[in-house]
Amino acid sequence: MRDYLKFYINGTWVDPVTPKTLDVINPATEGVAGRISMGSAADVDAAVKAARAAFASYSQTSVAERVALLEAIINEYKKRYADMAAAITEEMGAPAMLSQKAQAAMGVGHLTTALNVLKDYHFQEQRGTTLLVKEPIGVCGLITPWNWPVNQIACKVAPALAVGCTMVLKPSEIAPFSAQVWTEILHAAGVPAGVFNLVNGDGPTVGAAISSHPEVDMVSFTGSTRAGIEVARNAAPTVKRVHQELGGKSPNIILPDADLQKAVTAGVRSVMSNSGQSCNAPTRMLVPNARMAEVLAIAKAACEGTTVGDPASGAAIGPVISATQWNKIQGLIERGIEEGAGVVAGGPGKPAGLETGYYVKPTVLGPVTNTATIAREEIFGPVLTILGYDTVDEAVAIANDTPYGLAAYVSGTDPEATRKVASRLRAGQVNINSAAPDLMAPFGGFKQSGNGREWGEHAFGEFLEVKAVLGFAPKAA
Repeated sequence: MRDYLKFYINGTWVDPVTPKTLDVINPATEGVAGRISMGSAADVDAAVKAARAAFASYSQTSVAERVALLEAIINEYKKRYADMAAAITEEMGAPAMLSQKAQAAMGVGHLTTALNVLKDYHFQEQRGTTLLVKEPIGVCGLITPWNWPVNQIACKVAPALAVGCTMVLKPSEIAPFSAQVWTEILHAAGVPAGVFNLVNGDGPTVGAAISSHPEVDMVSFTGSTRAGIEVARNAAPTVKRVHQELGGKSPNIILPDADLQKAVTAGVRSVMSNSGQSCNAPTRMLVPNARMAEVLAIAKAACEGTTVGDPASGAAIGPVISATQWNKIQGLIERGIEEGAGVVAGGPGKPAGLETGYYVKPTVLGPVTNTATIAREEIFGPVLTILGYDTVDEAVAIANDTPYGLAAYVSGTDPEATRKVASRLRAGQVNINSAAPDLMAPFGGFKQSGNGREWGEHAFGEFLEVKAVLGFAPKAA
């Protein structure tokens, strides 16, 4: 059992100001996998003060020094790669292969991307007699979720370190093991004392203390839209920058000319991956009404081919994160059926033979209209909702009829027509024909899916302020 009862503040592991612990539950077994200490506002204050003190020197480091630091972190990460993957599987139930090939891989991926961007990044630009300078914003509060734990840590910490910021991290208290391994990696790599700090705890206590702290210059939050609103409220009195990557209900338009077998199968698999616990999952599949029967048959086969089981079993998906999440998903499945959705595959309850663990049947519901609860609310489980349309214009209108705008998907065989539909979708990232992920592509949302962008070069801007130095150069004679 893992006991992580200290916080990492000013380069050392320290006891919490007020002792209080929380059991961390393994979602595959429903047993206690470890304990963490739960922090308080006093712990946050100590971490912020350490970050503030370190900022004076770290913000003045050269690009070459920060390149060397990122290279050292990458080297240490690779040494601990297996440990990171194992921690993710234990804390959130991700299948071992997913943890190894995707979850843990995203950590080193974001570090490497930040390193490559930093090597060629221009922090200064002269325009006439004025010098424009991009400077680190200061102390950053980073609040991360449980569904892609080290991915969300890395895509915030890596660019913040790269541009010269210092920071305090609060990972999810229900999936904190990967953050502990991450912190051990940074310590071993020689990150200067105070530059990176870790305080475990819950959102209402530690998260609120971070977002409201007067010496935190910006807060970067990933999580639900509901929680993001609270972060913004807490941050408002100190007028700090707030970056948010929030919820989603992403549409997936299958155009009339699409290869249905390929597009529908890919759409189902994308929703089911990570047990449906991805904010950008294509959970609303929009298909031509004229081909609905064919679509439902393909979706049924793809869904029923999704294996569920213990993370070490080789199954495609494991459990969802918690009893709370399992109950929420079940309630929404049942609500969908009550409102008239057909059960194409799956349905309520646990899969046969998996009575222990927070396992959910891979489920496809539909057809429904976009007014259905399951078409409006983020389910965050392996549940796909299918909707029909008669014209492409109608499909675009349905796709955009959502308070969210994180991602959107479109599939078709005519490149020009597919790109035209993509251009009309109100989302921060649009995926055409199941394109592979791109770590240089900015990630973030429109509308209630948040503001700002992560990943690649665009992530640097979130952690920078722009200073204009007028009269820097003499006027030309």
